[in-house]
Amino acid sequence: MKILTTAEMGAADRRTAEEFHVPLTSLMERAGGAVATFCLQHYASASHITALCGKGNNGGDGFVAARHLAQAGRTVRVLLLGYAADLKGEAAAAFAQLGSIPVIEIDAEATLRKELEQTDLLLDAVVGTGFHPPLRGLAATVGELLDHTDYPIVSVDLPSGWDADSTAQSSEEAYRSDAVVTFTAPKLAHIFGHLTRHTFGPVVVAPIGSPDEAIQSATGLLWGGSAKSIAEAPRDVNANKGRFGHILIVGGSYGKPGAPSMASLAALRAGAGLVTAAVPDSILNVVALVTPELMTTPLKEVDGAVALANLEPVSLDRLLKSIKVIALGPGLSTDGEASVFARELLAKTTLPIVLDADALNAFAGHVDLLDGSKRPIVLTPHPGEMARLLGVSIPEVEADRINIARNFATKHRLTLVLKGWRTLIAHPDGSIGVNTSGNPAMSKGGSGDILTGIVAAMLGQFPNDVARAVETAVYLHGLAADFAAQRMDEHTVLATDTVAHLSDAFRYRVTDASGFTWITGVHA
Repeated sequence: MKILTTAEMGAADRRTAEEFHVPLTSLMERAGGAVATFCLQHYASASHITALCGKGNNGGDGFVAARHLAQAGRTVRVLLLGYAADLKGEAAAAFAQLGSIPVIEIDAEATLRKELEQTDLLLDAVVGTGFHPPLRGLAATVGELLDHTDYPIVSVDLPSGWDADSTAQSSEEAYRSDAVVTFTAPKLAHIFGHLTRHTFGPVVVAPIGSPDEAIQSATGLLWGGSAKSIAEAPRDVNANKGRFGHILIVGGSYGKPGAPSMASLAALRAGAGLVTAAVPDSILNVVALVTPELMTTPLKEVDGAVALANLEPVSLDRLLKSIKVIALGPGLSTDGEASVFARELLAKTTLPIVLDADALNAFAGHVDLLDGSKRPIVLTPHPGEMARLLGVSIPEVEADRINIARNFATKHRLTLVLKGWRTLIAHPDGSIGVNTSGNPAMSKGGSGDILTGIVAAMLGQFPNDVARAVETAVYLHGLAADFAAQRMDEHTVLATDTVAHLSDAFRYRVTDASGFTWITGVHA
């Protein structure tokens, strides 16, 4: 699913009307109807509903939603910021269909304050995607007043006051919001924004009739969750373990048996047919205990870290026999010969490979060795590891995440998973998947190892669709953490708890029975 700018969304609406002959009034009718459907499903107990509407098309969507809610038996009233006589175009047409629904024209703060006091649910339809900050007059006052209310708020298209083209995480000016229903495709603010007036809520996208051909974007940004469909198809009844990849997890060092253990367990849980953990002999017995399904092979070591002797031709051939994907780095360390081992293993193999943790650090100062033109290479750095690879500071990475990820991926012809707030999956062709699953519970040791195992497993199962395989792995990892946090608490979730909830993530469908695609949040 493409991520659109304000201009691109406007162009999509115009193309829908002009090239595909879908009237703008029909788009508004479907948009308002979608908002009403969402409210009826997720706020079923709200009997008294207030639609707070502006004078533009966002207000028009609110008028339509109000009408549908009234027809569904709810007690509805409309608060119009301004005068009905000033309405134009599609908004005026939608207003004319309100019938007997009470409308209160708001032209003073005192009236606004009084009317916002009592309701079960508020629809925020003041301004939407076409708005450019700042809010002024009564519209600005609304946000301040809503901060002191406790009823739920459903935002129509966007929380009013939020610039749709913003990639900021929060907006102090935007209205608080408990849920957002937007239309056709997510905009930048829906993907990168999350916190508005200290209230968290889901963002759902409703289709309203624009064909795919009308939706065009030049940003190269895609919502990563849409790739999950490759993992939703049932397996062939005649399937066998050989069809789902043999994954080799290479890593570990003295004192660090947990990292390769977690990566191996995650790879098995994510659907790999076979998983072998190759670790230093001194920790082999510990790693082998993670699950009886895991196979192991010992690596020669020097001072507790993997030795270059493992790359001798006979040893390497034995190590890689029947392997389809390598995951290199969990717990590897940078001691002794480990970093040279990592660089040499990459050079001596042509298998798809996932590089994480100390395998990434091994290439700091040696990024010229990273060339994914002959086989898939996937890097999964956090900002610190990315900064070391580039020889820059972490703040420099964080200040320009999209361009840094895109430039590195295209230059080295590989897939780069830049972890952090809205993890970016940059591909060799310059496109970027933006992941919206996950939560702060993942800020614990081991999360990266789990991701490495899932990425390797998905590559093993979908070797001919690397981009979607990696985007799906990242999305599943975050989604499993979302389920874990729901059932536990963000403070108590461990990295291995996300593995326990991978089955929930696999079963989950991003588009619900009503056609809403859940960009953020998890539907029942």
